[in-house]
Amino acid sequence: MSLLEQIDQDIKKAMLAREKEKLEALRSIKSALMLAKLEKSGPGLNRETELRILQKMQNQRAEAAQIYKEQNREDLRKEEEFQAGVIETYLPSKVNPEELKTELEKIIRETGASSPSDMGKVMGVASKKLAGRADGKEMSRLVREMLSDS
Repeated sequence: MSLLEQIDQDIKKAMLAREKEKLEALRSIKSALMLAKLEKSGPGLNRETELRILQKMQNQRAEAAQIYKEQNREDLRKEEEFQAGVIETYLPSKVNPEELKTELEKIIRETGASSPSDMGKVMGVASKKLAGRADGKEMSRLVREMLSDS
């Protein structure tokens, strides 16, 4: 079952259960995926692209929640955190920091990267391999650190 089909089923369930907040979050996910599908003139979105879209949405919600927290807007913070949580249910489980470091070391060896100028090569492979499972900023920081130590 595709991600869009899963979301459609979950939208129906949320409507029947009268879960207004969850329904709103699911509709925003579906909207983002449909928009990306329309922009990409082709048969549809692949799993990697869907995960990247969801990861971006989840990060946006988390950042917004942090801003609302700093501004003492608890009502808006809770809403953003709830939506981030709903989005997170469709993402694969995150890799722990040790696993991430191990995977990145393996990718660096595979690509033959040896200096910070090779960062693009490593990040291209890493972002495909770890799509939706690791934060891009954290990956970038670790790769930069590893390549500058080499």
